[in-house]
Amino acid sequence: MNVFEQQGVAAWRLSVAPMMDWTDRHCRYFHRLLSRRALLYTEMVTTGALLHGDVPRHLDFDETEHPVALQLGGSEPADLAQAARLGERWGYDEINLNCGCPSERVQRGAFGACLMAEPRLVADCVSAMVDAVSVPVTVKHRIGIDKTEDYGFVRDFVGTVAEAGCRVFIVHARNAWLKGLSPKENREVPPLRYEVVLQLKRDFPQLVIAVNGGITQDEQVARELERVDGVMVGREAYHHPWWLASWDEAYFGDAPSTRTREDVEEALVAYMEREAAARGTPWHAVARHMLGLYNGLPGARRWRQVWSDHRLKGLPAREVMHRARSRERVEA
Repeated sequence: MNVFEQQGVAAWRLSVAPMMDWTDRHCRYFHRLLSRRALLYTEMVTTGALLHGDVPRHLDFDETEHPVALQLGGSEPADLAQAARLGERWGYDEINLNCGCPSERVQRGAFGACLMAEPRLVADCVSAMVDAVSVPVTVKHRIGIDKTEDYGFVRDFVGTVAEAGCRVFIVHARNAWLKGLSPKENREVPPLRYEVVLQLKRDFPQLVIAVNGGITQDEQVARELERVDGVMVGREAYHHPWWLASWDEAYFGDAPSTRTREDVEEALVAYMEREAAARGTPWHAVARHMLGLYNGLPGARRWRQVWSDHRLKGLPAREVMHRARSRERVEA
C-alpha cells in the first residue's frame, strides 16, 4: 500500500513545489530531514530527457525521500506514458504533468502552460499515463493564460482533464502570461486570485484541489486548508527551510520534533560524505540547498559565507562544517 492509499486526500495536504535547478535529489533529501510528511516533487523532467537521455541521472533518488512525485514535461501521449512507466518502475509515488510553466523554452517544446489551451490533448496525455501506471497521475496548472481572466476557461480545462482520469489538480493561483514576462515575473506580476481555486473546489468537490502561489506564512496555509485540500509551497520553503520542521506537528498532528538545526546540518554532512564516496558528488552540490537553514538567527550570514566559500571546496565537508560553526557560532 503506497502513501496515497494510506493517507488519501491528506497525502497532498502540504507539499514542496517542483522548482527547476533547485529541487534535485540533494535538495529533496535535505527537505526530508526537516519534514517526514510533506510531499516532495522533482524538478520538471522532459519526456525527451528520459526517453533519449541518462535515465538514472534524472530519476535516481534516495529511499528516504518518499513520498516523492515525478513531474514530467511533454505533450505526446505515447511518450508521456512511457516516461510515466519509467517513473513508476523507479519507485516514484506519483506522476505529475506540468501544465503551468510559462517559459518560452518550454513553450517551444509545446508543453507547460500553453497546454491549457488544448484541454483535449491534455486529457489524452493523462488518459495514456493513467492506463500505463498504477500510481496517481496528477496535473499542475495555472488558472488561465495571458491576460484573460475567464473562470470558465479553467473550469472547462479541469472538467475535461478530470474525465480522462485525473483526480488531483495542483493549481497555481495566477495566470501564465505566455509573452512579455520572464518566468520570475510570471511568479510575481499576474495577480493572485485564490478565489478561483476555491471556486474550482466548490464546482468539483469530488476532486483533490491543492493551491500554489504566494503562500509564505502559517496563517495563509491554515486559511487555505480550510477551503481546499492541500497547499503547495515554493520558494519560501527553499529560502527558509526551517519552516518545514514545524509542518508535521502543525498540519499532520505528529508529535513535536526534537531535531535541531545542528542535527539537520550534521545529518546532511553525513549524506555529503556518503555521496562523495559512492558517486564522487562534491559537497558543495549538496550544501547549496541548505544555505537558508539558519536564516533569521545571529551568525547566520557568517555561517552561510563559510559554506559558500569557493576556496574551501577542496576541504572535506566535515571540516567546512567545523569552520562554519566556529565563526560566530549560530544558535540552534
